[in-house]
Amino acid sequence: MSGDAKPLAGQAAIVTGSTSGIGLGIAGALAAAGADLMLNGFGDAAVVSAIRVDLAKRYGVRVLHSSADMTRPAEIAALVREAEAAFGRIDILVNNAGVQHIAPIAEFPDDQWDRIVAVNLSASFHATKAALAGMLARGTGRIVNIASVHGQVASPFKGAYVAAKHGVIGLTKTVALEVATTGITCNAICPGFVRTPLVEGQLAELARAHGMSQDEVVREVVLASQPNKRFVDVAEIGELVVFLCSSSAASINGAALPIDGGWLAR
Repeated sequence: MSGDAKPLAGQAAIVTGSTSGIGLGIAGALAAAGADLMLNGFGDAAVVSAIRVDLAKRYGVRVLHSSADMTRPAEIAALVREAEAAFGRIDILVNNAGVQHIAPIAEFPDDQWDRIVAVNLSASFHATKAALAGMLARGTGRIVNIASVHGQVASPFKGAYVAAKHGVIGLTKTVALEVATTGITCNAICPGFVRTPLVEGQLAELARAHGMSQDEVVREVVLASQPNKRFVDVAEIGELVVFLCSSSAASINGAALPIDGGWLAR
């Protein structure tokens, strides 16, 4: 990355699922790097408004919000059009929105499978399809898909999530090949466990599934897979996204980059 204080100044970004957790951390990192932002996600209207105002004031960028439902293709396309109309262009698309449900395959609810695949995989396709036309016309763009270490290895009780995240990596590679000569890149980031509201919710479910306390689950199930024995910091993911969106990462394309404390080194 260049030494510029604002390496992404003048650029505009969409980050799906960015009103909390990893997505909010990514949005903050992009704003700090100078990018205007379209936030996306559900939440209390006053809380979301406060997030938007805080990011805009703190970093001197424009920040908008859309509550587009990531299970609805038409709303995803409208989100991209709204951002393009507001900012004049979309330089960066971060497909981050995600949901989770933990259950054995034999007991996995059909509606949860459909919801997880829609939000974690299909939404990335629909957003990418909608954003690519403008990127191709300008001959530049960055697409970053937030996959997971579970896009490369499996864990029990997470069938839909594992399948969807494997699909995200496959989609990433396909898009990367299609845009390889256009000035656009498409990469995936594969975090290990990050202590977000989504993971906090999983801890209780995992405790029930494994018959353990939540502390035991953290120690013996969750962080047992991460050799560094700590949760990934959201800020680490945000900085990696900023790097992938910089000119220094122009030759990184189609990669699935782990940020997992050594999980995939096993």
